[in-house]
Amino acid sequence: MKVDYIIVGIGLAGISFCEQLKAYNKSFVVFDNASQQSSTVAGGLYNPVVLKRFTSVWKSEEQLDLALHLYVNLEEKLNVKLDYKIPVYRKFASLEEQNDWFTASDNPRLSQYLSGSLVKNNNDSINAPFSFGEVLTTGRVDVKTLIETYKADLLKQGLLFENLFDYSALEDKSTGVCYKNIEARHIVFAEGFGVSKNPFFNYLPMVPTKGELLTILAPKLNMDFVLKAGVFLIPLGDDLYTVGATYDWHDTTHDITDKARNQLLDKLEKVINCDFTVVKQVAGIRPTVKDRRPLVGKHSDYINMYVLNGLGTRGVMIGPYVAKALYEFIEFGTPLESEIDIARFK
Repeated sequence: MKVDYIIVGIGLAGISFCEQLKAYNKSFVVFDNASQQSSTVAGGLYNPVVLKRFTSVWKSEEQLDLALHLYVNLEEKLNVKLDYKIPVYRKFASLEEQNDWFTASDNPRLSQYLSGSLVKNNNDSINAPFSFGEVLTTGRVDVKTLIETYKADLLKQGLLFENLFDYSALEDKSTGVCYKNIEARHIVFAEGFGVSKNPFFNYLPMVPTKGELLTILAPKLNMDFVLKAGVFLIPLGDDLYTVGATYDWHDTTHDITDKARNQLLDKLEKVINCDFTVVKQVAGIRPTVKDRRPLVGKHSDYINMYVLNGLGTRGVMIGPYVAKALYEFIEFGTPLESEIDIARFK
């Protein structure tokens, strides 16, 4: 079999790159054994503002433009609902935080994303005496549905191999790469935290960050917005809400823990005062990088091997942006931005 590309990994990064290939009629196959769960347990929020510091996300406007178009197209192709438009409210802990918000909303880079008006709390189940600030141009992508339906579509087309990728079987040639019976011009590794076991790219400074989420049932909460208040509280419908997330830089298992559950519940109980039941807990390892920028680029020795990784906690937004950058780098020779190019870690 001959193809233009082999892709290893089909999370948010892999899907975004596949869509770039389809747009330019490039042939490809994908290998994925579902061992990495960071995308499937993601909250799926897209939000152009860092709410801890009231600053703009890097390349927020460019990222949003590409991401929103991508998810609209995927909804049509896969015949599923993926993009749920929903406001994000930042709970204020003090009058000082309100003032910081107003100062930020006057910043030209942030004014399009931060409402200049306070949102009064009218929900008796939420403790918010200092009101909320509303972030504009926000929403939630159903990442689990996206990945499941995308993989099913690839399987139907015979483009997905659901088995472990054997690095020792990969041969580098002057014209491309060869993997078992597959010849390709290029190979792109989009494995998430799995890249730590990749002998070609395991030198990259990936920082595994375990995250755990809860799903709660809270019939009296009646909340139709995403709330950021120490934790994220995301409505899913039918009185279900996602609560997240934790950050653990030491545990690299996919096991759920009582420690994370108690940490989330402790924060949650300071925000809401209604009854709720925990119905689910999940864990995954985020592929984060020490400088908080993705890992994109070409191997220094193997000219047909590339990496697309390190999306961190904002994969829904940044995935389409870096996938486009990598494709244009490979096919058109467009230089990568220094902030994301793996050459920064030579």
